[in-house]
Amino acid sequence: MAKPTAKPRLLVVEDDSGLSEQLAWAFSAYDVSVASNRKAALAAVRTHNPVVVTLDLGLPPDPDGTSEGFATLEEIITASPETKVIVASGHGARASAQQAIALGAFDFYSKPINIAELGAIVARAVHVQALEAENRSLARARPLTEGIVTGSAAMTEVLRMIEKVADSDATVMLLGASGTGKELLAKAIHTRSARARGNFVAINCAAIPETLLEAELFGHERGAFTGAIKTTAGQIEMAQGGTLFLDEIGDVPLATQVKLLRFLQERVIERVGGRKKIAIDARVVTATHQNLKALMADGRFREDLYFRLAEVVVQVPALAERDEDAVLLAQHFLQRQRENGRTRARGFTPEALAAIRSWPWTGNVRELENRVKRATIMADGLMLTPRDLDLDLESPVTESLELRIARERADRTAITHALAVHQGNLSAAARSLDISRPLLYQLMNAYGISKS
Repeated sequence: MAKPTAKPRLLVVEDDSGLSEQLAWAFSAYDVSVASNRKAALAAVRTHNPVVVTLDLGLPPDPDGTSEGFATLEEIITASPETKVIVASGHGARASAQQAIALGAFDFYSKPINIAELGAIVARAVHVQALEAENRSLARARPLTEGIVTGSAAMTEVLRMIEKVADSDATVMLLGASGTGKELLAKAIHTRSARARGNFVAINCAAIPETLLEAELFGHERGAFTGAIKTTAGQIEMAQGGTLFLDEIGDVPLATQVKLLRFLQERVIERVGGRKKIAIDARVVTATHQNLKALMADGRFREDLYFRLAEVVVQVPALAERDEDAVLLAQHFLQRQRENGRTRARGFTPEALAAIRSWPWTGNVRELENRVKRATIMADGLMLTPRDLDLDLESPVTESLELRIARERADRTAITHALAVHQGNLSAAARSLDISRPLLYQLMNAYGISKS
């Protein structure tokens, strides 16, 4: 017989006995405890370890003020940082609610209480706490995948696949949109493998001009070409005994694809301008945001190379497909900035959290991280707002922001048009835009534009 699922624990801190009884009755789906003052609340937190606390700021001996409520809030957060505290504020007391959130409260509700609204806030707090607990569990279970923050089922399945394949020497192909964390996953494969003590060598094939890519990969002998003043080992050699990560493998030109195929088949390379065969023992992991099957159909990617590289294929979900991960990641990036001493910001306003949840995140995790970093630089207050994150599309914008948006829109239009005209060929598109291929790739990443 299946064991019944335990109810989430909820602590109601309220000095009005009639109201606390009403709340306990309304939240029958939870395991409810009640406390009427700071001492009882702290004892209940230590004894019952509640997932969520609803806290009336007007506690005795200051029932008409907030001093005791704020003191209780700070002590609860100190005693149990994972607990989500939802504070009650009187009508029009928004300043108190904002101060409470600045101190670390999860959310607030207004009195007189609307049970349905409070129920929705509590349910969301329970959900977020559960996601964070699962993420902490994943971090403990997978210490070598540190930095991969998730609570979503889709990403958890990816981590399971990574764990299964890491100890083998199979070539792994990571497929997913730009900014989804494919390099982080490639590092996780390396650190969980028997090759963890070897080098992890990452190469972005799209960011290197085609004329230099072969020499970058395979190295070159002295005098092999103009400017080759000394013999230089390539990145493949640097990965000896470790892992070679080829990002944006779909951008490798056909001539270089032939040499890569030979390396994968024979596990030997020759430097540009050289004839000596160099044996290489390296695990290969690749990634791309492109549709390689479409490239093969167009004759732009070798089918035999694809099957060599795709012994195991891992589909990496976009951030928009990862449940509440946007909020978890935003909090993670903010905490990282705090630990590095780069910001005084303590958290996000409820409006900012709502904006993070609703934003499409076409640039995925990379876009989210960049926005949080920008916000910690630009913010004036302790709580980051939608404006700090540049997510306040409904509010008036300054003239400089309007100029930036207009410029970005023009860049996007020009880049997407050039890619369409040249059928995704980065080199040709870069020439038509009169910019370098690496700069084009950087702009595509910044704007979340794919070749397709």
